[in-house]
Parts: sequence; C-alpha cells; structure tokens
Amino acid sequence: MSHILIVEDEPVIRGALRKLLERHDHSVAEAESVEQARENGLTQCDLIISDLRLPGEPGTALIELAAPVPVLIMTSYASLRSAVDAMREGAVDYIPKPFDHDEMLMSVQRVLKEGRINRGNQALRQDMERTYPVRSMIGDCEPMRDLKHRISRVGPTDTPVLILGEAGTGKELTARALHEHSERAAAPLVTVHCAALPKTLQLEELFGSDSQPGRIENADGGTFFLDEVGELSNEAQSRLLTLLEQGEIHRQGSLSPRRVDVRVIASSQMDLPARVTDGRFREDLYYRLNVMELELPPLREREDDIEQLAATLLTRSCEKLSRGVLYFTDAALAAMRAYSWPGNVRELENVIERAVILTEEDGIGPAQLGLNPNRTPQRVSRASLDPSEDLSLEDYFTRFVLENQDSMTETELAQKLGISRKSLWERRQRLGIPRRKSTRR
Repeated sequence: MSHILIVEDEPVIRGALRKLLERHDHSVAEAESVEQARENGLTQCDLIISDLRLPGEPGTALIELAAPVPVLIMTSYASLRSAVDAMREGAVDYIPKPFDHDEMLMSVQRVLKEGRINRGNQALRQDMERTYPVRSMIGDCEPMRDLKHRISRVGPTDTPVLILGEAGTGKELTARALHEHSERAAAPLVTVHCAALPKTLQLEELFGSDSQPGRIENADGGTFFLDEVGELSNEAQSRLLTLLEQGEIHRQGSLSPRRVDVRVIASSQMDLPARVTDGRFREDLYYRLNVMELELPPLREREDDIEQLAATLLTRSCEKLSRGVLYFTDAALAAMRAYSWPGNVRELENVIERAVILTEEDGIGPAQLGLNPNRTPQRVSRASLDPSEDLSLEDYFTRFVLENQDSMTETELAQKLGISRKSLWERRQRLGIPRRKSTRR
C-alpha cells in the first residue's frame, strides 16, 4: 500500500481526491498548506499531490522540502507556462483542475511505479557495489583495460552503445557500468531481455498501451538496455529507430507521440551484420545503435584474470552460502587456467558456487570444480548423445531439448523442464544449443 499526502486548501477537492485514492487501496493523509504538510513527515510519503496555489508558500516549495519524494502538482491555472515552471522546479508531473479521475490515477500509478523502480535500482546498485563492483570491473588484462577505458570515455555521454560478446561475458554488467558512469546514474536503468520476450508481446511491453506505460517510459530520464536486441520483431525495430531518431514513442493503440528521454544501450551475441544482410535486422537501426561498439573478451582470452576473478567469486559464494574462508589449491588454479570456459564468467561463477557447496574441507581442489577440459558444450549435436551413457543434468537437458524442440514451443519446453523461458534461453546459450526455426510459436 502506498502512502500519499494531499496538500490542497479547498476541502471539496481534497475530499474527492482522497476518496478516489482510497478506493484504489492507497493510504492518504491531508494538509491545507505547506506549513501543515511539514507536520505530516514529508519524507515518509511515497507521493505528494499538491495544489500549486496555497495559503503561504506555493506547492512547488514541497519539491525541495520533501526530496527525494516525488511531487505531483495540480493547478487550476492550467497554462503551459505554469506547468513548465513546475516541471523545471522538479515536479514529476502536473494535472489541470478540475482533474479527470482516469488521468489522475494513471499519473499516480506511473509515478509510484517509477519510484519503486528507482528504489530497486538503488538497492541493486548498492548490492552490486558490494558483491561485484561495476566501477572497478574485475580484470587487468589488456582487453579489459581497453574496455574499462572505453567505458570511462563513453559512459558520461548519451551516445548509443552496442555491446558484443559471447554468452556469459558480462554484457549486462557492462551496461550497468556505462549507466553508473553517466549523468543518469541516479535515474532508472531498465533492462529488457528480448530473447525471453515473445514477439507478440514486444510492442506492448516495450512501448506501452493506452492503460499503462511500457518499459521505455519507465526508463525516462535514465538508461534503457536491450539485451539480445537481434531478437526484436520488425515492427519493434522500426519503433526503436523512431525513438533513437526523434526521441518519441507511440503507445499501442495511440496516435499521439510521447517524448521520452532515454539513453539506449543494446547487446548481442549474434552476428548482426549477417542478420542485416539476410534482412532480419534493419540496417539503419544497426548503424544507429552501433555509434560506439564495445566487444567483451571471452574468458579463454583472459587467462591472467582468472585467478583474480576466481578469488573474488569465491568470496562472494562463501558469503552467499554462509561458509567460512575457503581457498583454491594450486592444482585447482592450474585446472581453471587450462580450461576453455565456453560459458565464460557465468560458468566460472556457477562452477565455484557448486564447489563451495560440495567441498567438506577448506581447500577446493580439481575434484570439487568438476572441470572436463575435453568437453565442448558449444558443439552439442543429436549424434553426440549416446543413449547408453549415464546422463548428467546438463546432458539430460541437452537431449530433451534436441529431441523435442521440433514438436514443442519454447514455452512448452520450459514447462516440461520445470524452468522459465528465460532460464531455458540462458541454458541454451551456455550449452551451445541453437534454437531451430519452427512453424509453431
């Protein structure tokens, strides 16, 4: 339940607004002036709705007094000038009086949703800083030094960035680092995993509908990250191009454009130029996104970083699993350096977490890591599966997907395996199982 403070000196309007908000499960407090509002504990509110003209100080005085609580301004002086002035002073929105009930509820819903996203992003940033700092990305090999230098240069700009790299190399972490290095760091970072989003839902999810904003509007003022942008439908690609070129979007079913201020970052492990050539990705969109390209090195090319990465991830796993201090034996470190890491940093993190769970001693050896240097999951094929062999969980997953993907949709595969579509996609990438074209959706 959200707590909303109404600051309005006209009792009829104040009472009507209170009833409207309470019918939609909001907790409401009232005040007749800025002075009286101070007595309500401004920073304890989720939202303040205030009239512009009040006895004593104007409603815009609450913007600074209540910060960071959002303030929505109502005004019967519904001129463009008064609205623009209120927005310049920091109001999140304005509503003309007499207010339309649906418009008021939509604005309240949007502001509260953005507030939850902001708080979630702030908590996540703090957690990431503690566990996997984005401002000091782990690794000192030459490719990582170059990557960090490029992030420091392009991060503070609003230039679109295209992040390329294999699955598990840290594309989302890189997007977060770009956001953290930008002037938008205090605003939302909204991430959309395009491969986990059915094409039939992409337009409404990204661009919104008449009844609610989409993910792009939720990122207004901040950064919008499209993970695996090559999975977008043709129509979604066209609308994304409009956003990049004109700073506008159209909600589904709406003819009126909406201005949105977002910085767009995209990622892909696909060969996007090849998709441009065969007509599956717009050439103009590719060049709009690819103003700055960041290519992430695979872990097999970062041998000098493996020990540092492993030590950091070991500390993280021990804290997560409430284990005491553990260490890697020399043989374990040698095994990690010799392994090809087809799943990159994500695989390293999973291997270490499994080892922390399995080990009964302080030292983690090669046996607990369970690395098989001869195993090449990127080249899985139906013929490589021997029905007579004992299957690991990954082998079972591989066999099940290969044997059923021609007759099942991705949703059906995920349901049978007891996992989400996103988990199915991530395991496909980690194990190198391509998604086959099918006539079924």
